[in-house]
Amino acid sequence: MQSFHRLSRTERLERLKEACGLNAEDISVLSSEATPAFSLAEHLIENAVGFFSIPLGVATNFKIDGRELFIPMAVEETSIIAAASATAKWVTREGSIRTYSQGNLIIGQVQLPQVRDVKNARQVLHENRELLMGLANACIPGLVARGGGVRDLAVRELERPTGDGTMLVLHLLCDPCDAMGANLINQVCEAIKPRIQKLTGEHVGLCILSNLVDSKLAVAEVVIRNIDPQLGFGIEEATLFAKADPYRAATHNKGVLNGIDPILIATGNDWRAVEAGVHAYAARSGKYGPVTEWKMQGLDLVGRIEIPLAVGTVGGVTRLHPTARVAMKILGVTRADELARICAAVGLVQNLGALKALSTVGIVKGHMQLHAANLAIAAGAEIHEIASVRDRLAEILKEEKNINLTRAKEVLQAVRISHSPHA
Repeated sequence: MQSFHRLSRTERLERLKEACGLNAEDISVLSSEATPAFSLAEHLIENAVGFFSIPLGVATNFKIDGRELFIPMAVEETSIIAAASATAKWVTREGSIRTYSQGNLIIGQVQLPQVRDVKNARQVLHENRELLMGLANACIPGLVARGGGVRDLAVRELERPTGDGTMLVLHLLCDPCDAMGANLINQVCEAIKPRIQKLTGEHVGLCILSNLVDSKLAVAEVVIRNIDPQLGFGIEEATLFAKADPYRAATHNKGVLNGIDPILIATGNDWRAVEAGVHAYAARSGKYGPVTEWKMQGLDLVGRIEIPLAVGTVGGVTRLHPTARVAMKILGVTRADELARICAAVGLVQNLGALKALSTVGIVKGHMQLHAANLAIAAGAEIHEIASVRDRLAEILKEEKNINLTRAKEVLQAVRISHSPHA
């Protein structure tokens, strides 16, 4: 079967239609024949003036938990989808991807900023735990009816950074089912604020969700069997570098999020919230570090990622935006935990591809050929000229091992001369 990237756009859409059960309306959305009505923008944001389009593609060759998937990714950066697809093909051929979840609870915080009687406040909150949970769940009857709701309360004691006392933070641990749950948990925190103030006699400050959902983790593991030991130990060494140096860890984790963010954007999820949680989780030990780990185990390379991932498959943009709905259909998922696990798996595979490139040909050479189209655009090529400039730059790269903007401008000028009627 011909590689997906070699197909025409029409053929790609037809392949997706067959593999993912898309209908004519879905294809119309993907082909931009059916664009979102401006009224949608007015409902989503303030001061709307239009839509900003980001390329939507699909990563191929993924087999996660034994299931073959097309991965919809909305992203503007060259090489992300190509690298994900190529690395997934390697993993599918030489290894496996498995995923699982740890916990399913999001966190709402009710802060008591400067507590006068810490012992009493803690005792009162503990004694009224069932009452507060009942009040909280009474605010969200729809979620409770779907099997979700507040499951537990926890009290944390924090010293004020100014050194002038203690704050208490009440954590409400809530199962949001298949919603991301941000609005729900914020509503709950605000609703129980008056009762907490009355019970404790203390002032309540902020009532807000936390994006560090370490009670809702997505885990993915990749195994590459019988890997070339030099490559395997090179990738392991790259992980050690990230563990030792937060400057490297930041870039290491950006590579992971190169795989995760485009899926979140494509499916209408809050990628900013996920990024905040991932980076906070990376610093949970007090030092910022990598969220993935790669180790040689005998002849095999084994990678693992464990990150907080609160995503939704219902509500919000996921339900309202036509392209997000089609992206969810391409993935074929209905549960939030399944979407989170797929995101974690793609992030781990994306990280593997980057570390493999760094350990072998280097990231510049690995990206340069795919960067040729960007250079053509930067040089000023018109739409009909980009392919010619890109192809000539690719030939130059094979001979000279490097291309840059100056070279791209020279090639563009040559292309225009060769296509001139006076040439």
